[in-house]
Amino acid sequence: MNSQDIKNAISGALVVDKPVGMTSHDVVQAIRNGTGLRRAGHTGTLDPRASGVLVILVGPAVRLSEYVSASDKRYQAIIRLGGSTDTFDAEGKVTPTKDPVNVTESQFEEALKTFIGEIEQTPPPYSAVKVQGRKAYEMARQGEEVDLAPRKITVHHLEVLEWTPPEVVIDVHCSSGTYVRSLANDLGVMLGCGAYLVGLRRTKSGRFSLRDSVPLRKLQEAFTAGNWYQYLIPAAEALGDWPAVELNPDEVEGVRHGHRVKVVGEPTETKVRGVSTQGELVALMELATAEDGTHEWQPKKVFFTSD
Repeated sequence: MNSQDIKNAISGALVVDKPVGMTSHDVVQAIRNGTGLRRAGHTGTLDPRASGVLVILVGPAVRLSEYVSASDKRYQAIIRLGGSTDTFDAEGKVTPTKDPVNVTESQFEEALKTFIGEIEQTPPPYSAVKVQGRKAYEMARQGEEVDLAPRKITVHHLEVLEWTPPEVVIDVHCSSGTYVRSLANDLGVMLGCGAYLVGLRRTKSGRFSLRDSVPLRKLQEAFTAGNWYQYLIPAAEALGDWPAVELNPDEVEGVRHGHRVKVVGEPTETKVRGVSTQGELVALMELATAEDGTHEWQPKKVFFTSD
C-alpha cells in the first residue's frame, strides 16, 4: 500500500482539547497541515474564547458530521453577575447594573430551574446565525438591528459548581445549538441584576469527553514525530452510541451497492451502524419493511472500506 492509499484509508475522529484564542477553523487547518489530509471538518463550532472538546472528523468520516453534530453538549460556564454586554460575553461593551447585586445562591438556583427542559432561546446578536443570507455578527458590527427568531433547544441539566459572587460557575448539559451566552444573559434579565459569560469550557460533545481529548499542542508534537495515529478514533467508534450490526463479506458487498440486509430477530432500534468483521464502518442504516412484511436494514450512508 503506497502513501496515497494509506491516506485514503484514514477515516475517523480526532478529539482535540481546543485552547483559548483559536477559532474552530484554525484547529481544522492545523490538523489538515499536520496530517496532510485535505478532508477534515469540525462537528460544532467552539468560540475562540472557549476551550475544551472539539471533535474533528478526517477522511471519509467527515460524512458523519451531521450525526455527530446533532449530539448533546456539556459545558462548564463562568457567569459574572452585575452587568450586561451587547455580545452577552466579556468581548462586548459592559454596561454595569445600577443597583448592587443582592442575589443569593438559592435565588440563583431557583432561576436556573426555569431554564431546564425544552425552552425557546434567542441566539445572541453577535453569532454566526444567518439572517437573509448574512451572518448576524456581521450585521451587528455594522450597527444594524439584528432581529433573530427564537429557536427550540433542550437543557437537560443545570447545576451550580462554585458560588463566588459576582462570579458563578455552572455545569450545563444541553442540546446541540444551545448558546450558553444567551443563557447567561437571560439569567441576568430574570434576576434583574444583569449577567454575562466570562469563561466557557466544553467538557463533553456527544460521547466524547475531556478524557478522550488530546491538547492541540500535544497533537502537533505527534504530527512532527509521525505518531499521531495513536490519537485517531476509528470511524466505526465515532458513533459508538449507535448499535452495531456485523456484516459478513457478502453483505458488505451488497450494502456497498445499496442493497438491504435482513434483520436478524426482532428489531429494537431504528438506526444502526453496519460494520465489517474487521470492525470497519461500512454504512449507516435505517429500519425498513420489506414487501413480505419482514424487517430489513436500508443503507442510508455508505462508506467504502479499505480492503
